[in-house]
Parts: sequence; C-alpha cells; structure tokens
Amino acid sequence: QVQLVESGGGLVQPGGSLRLSCAGSGSIFSISDMSWYRQAPGKQRELVAAITSGGITNYAEIVKGRFTISRDNAKKTVYLQMNSLKPEDTAAYYCKLAADTGLRPIYYWGQGTQVTVSS
Repeated sequence: QVQLVESGGGLVQPGGSLRLSCAGSGSIFSISDMSWYRQAPGKQRELVAAITSGGITNYAEIVKGRFTISRDNAKKTVYLQMNSLKPEDTAAYYCKLAADTGLRPIYYWGQGTQVTVSS
C-alpha cells in the first residue's frame, strides 16, 4: 500500500547542487520516519540523512553542513537538498519509509535515483 518514487538525480559538477524528491503514497506518510540512503559501487549502503515524523533531523557526519533533509506532509514528499557536491557523493540515492507496526517496523524503499558528481 506504500509506494515511494525518487526523482531529481542527474549529472552535476563538483561544487554544484541538486535537490532530490521522494514522493510517497498512503495514509501513514505523515506519521512515519523518513530517511535517505546512498550506495556507491563496491560500498555498503549508508545512511545520509533522516527526519522523524515530528521533524527532528540527523545527518551523517560527512554531509553535515552541505545536505538538508525536509518534508512536506501535505504533499507526502521528503526532500534532500544537496549543496557543495563532491565526487565522493556519487551514488544511487534511496528513500526509505519506516512504518510503525505493532510488532516491529516495516521498511519501504524507493527504486533510487542516480547522482553523479564529475567534471
């Protein structure tokens, strides 16, 4: 019943900016914690940023000061504003929703959007 669709990825030069969007469906979006992950070839998928249903954010140290996560519950969308991009930010970026069930959380993932930072 939950679908997540990422968009906004692309090719950008070092120092440039991109804004990723994750559009969700379902009535549980507004009460669910959301996060962005990324995965580069040969590396583990890593948490980039997270935002709780109440709007509390946290970030991986390597992106602090450069990335900003936000959400618009009316639009059922979470955003990742990425500034001062570096080549090491190149990865597939994935949106995740954590659904709070009575037993344990269920996680929903989008299909991902590719970000490439290169000259």
